[in-house]
Amino acid sequence: MRALARTAALLLALAAGAAQANVGVLQLPPAGEDGPVTVFYPTAAAEQAVRRGPFTLQGAENATPVRGNGHLVMVSHGSGGNPWVHSNLARALVDAGFVVAMPQHRGDNARDASAPGPESWKLRPAEVSRAIDAVLHDPRFAPLLAPDHVGVYGMSAGGHTALTFAGGRWSPSQFVRHCEAHIAEDFPACVGLLTRLHGDVFDGLKKTAALGVIRHRFDDPAWYTHDDPRVQAVVAGVPFAADFDPASLARPRVALALVTADGDKWLAPRFHSGPIVQACLPRCELLANIAGGGHGALLSPPPPPEVLGPIAADLLADPPGFDRAPLAAVDQRIVAFFRAHLSQ
Repeated sequence: MRALARTAALLLALAAGAAQANVGVLQLPPAGEDGPVTVFYPTAAAEQAVRRGPFTLQGAENATPVRGNGHLVMVSHGSGGNPWVHSNLARALVDAGFVVAMPQHRGDNARDASAPGPESWKLRPAEVSRAIDAVLHDPRFAPLLAPDHVGVYGMSAGGHTALTFAGGRWSPSQFVRHCEAHIAEDFPACVGLLTRLHGDVFDGLKKTAALGVIRHRFDDPAWYTHDDPRVQAVVAGVPFAADFDPASLARPRVALALVTADGDKWLAPRFHSGPIVQACLPRCELLANIAGGGHGALLSPPPPPEVLGPIAADLLADPPGFDRAPLAAVDQRIVAFFRAHLSQ
């Protein structure tokens, strides 16, 4: 109840001081091996329909930015993701005055899914840091932003990235050990979209083959961390977290909050978000536990089922009867958290 009261107070403050502006959208070009960075930002220009793949959004393309609240929030997309499935959150953040930037993670995005899992997780934090550099060095945004109070939000694999920015350490070998112990109970987390269990005679073969590949590919005992002193607040949504040392997040390096979903079939909360929340409370905040929400509850707008394969559609789909109406309030809690902790 105390957490809800704090959130309510923050929401009132947010409503009282929110910036009123339209949403601009532009893309910073790729640099080196990094992908493009999509930026949402306050603008005075008129919005129009913007078509991106199966999504139709409202925004002002390549419009001139105007000053907001002076703070940048980075968004790390999930495995196989893109910026557009986080555009509702981006709009809520821009409405509050934030500039929002989303790097395309190499080898693990909607255009290129060649290297998901630990191979991507090693690269993602540095990609986010370089994307921060790109936005802060862009002459359109540099005069409008404070360089030393940046937020990071991430969902799913992006939540893994976010926890790394909060001071967490993780190891590919820890991923292997987790899958060896829980391959049946957490099969989607260990295997991804390659295949799934059907409760038939082939399940044993699938589990054996999966463990063979996992042991071979991720035989790396090193612990991985990433520190960017500009990042001062982090929100991790339904994160992959079974490969973290939970003790490393018992005292987060920065302000940390989590959003969980108790109907998550892709990343079972008892193996992922649950141990992290247990380790970091009360030094972190649980902004929301989405009752009945699946892994894709934080995708807003969600991708149309017809653009997903059958496994992804099943793992990301909202459970029958799930009501998306309250999810806008979850976005506002995320906005309020960043406003409170980046304004200090």
